[in-house]
Amino acid sequence: MSSVLELKGVSTFYGAVQALRDVSIEVNEGEIVTLIGANGAGKSTLMMTIFGQPKAKNGEIIYRGEVITALPAFQIARRGIAQSPEGRRIFPRMSVEENLLMGAQVVKYADYDKQLAMVLELFPRLRERFAQRGGTLSGGEQQMLAIARALMSKPKLLLLDEPSLGLAPLVIKQIFGAIRQLNRETGLTVLLVEQNANQALRLAHRGYVLVNGAITMQGTGAELLSRPEIRAAYLEGGH
Repeated sequence: MSSVLELKGVSTFYGAVQALRDVSIEVNEGEIVTLIGANGAGKSTLMMTIFGQPKAKNGEIIYRGEVITALPAFQIARRGIAQSPEGRRIFPRMSVEENLLMGAQVVKYADYDKQLAMVLELFPRLRERFAQRGGTLSGGEQQMLAIARALMSKPKLLLLDEPSLGLAPLVIKQIFGAIRQLNRETGLTVLLVEQNANQALRLAHRGYVLVNGAITMQGTGAELLSRPEIRAAYLEGGH
């Protein structure tokens, strides 16, 4: 399996506060890899560090053999990495169609229709809401739109940050089903940050556990699900 993304000994700071401590993870071609951990563990910081905001103070971030640690975010996006950020961050005053157009800024015009057809098939609700303003959508629809917008750039690597946050169980099932379908049918590589450890580990091929900015455990999704300390901390009412 060839490596798509590798973090080697990455440390990130906000001022004097260290948010990531010597983090090393690897995501291989065609994998879904999940990063689980409690609130404040550093999961979203890791995602933002991959995109260079904030920059890693120590260590290397390697994407398809190229060190991208010091690159600006727009150059990272052009290399085929897309992010669906925590909190959705869609453009509320723009229509669904306009949001999707914003996501397609880095693709060739010839690919636009194909990508649009793919995301509307994946999330049929967006077709129904195509002319509606993003801010008037339900929380679940906004999350679908955020993921669809990221997919419009035809990414080789999709970073998903807390896609289930604040959503009803049925909507969570739909969104995780769409991620699984994408991975199986297109081979899309996914790095998933998620507080819903049960759903994430069932979906992922492999997982890492982040505690206070450091990786404390790794394994296949099934291995981590079976670990008693994971069950106690994240699956049986733990946080």
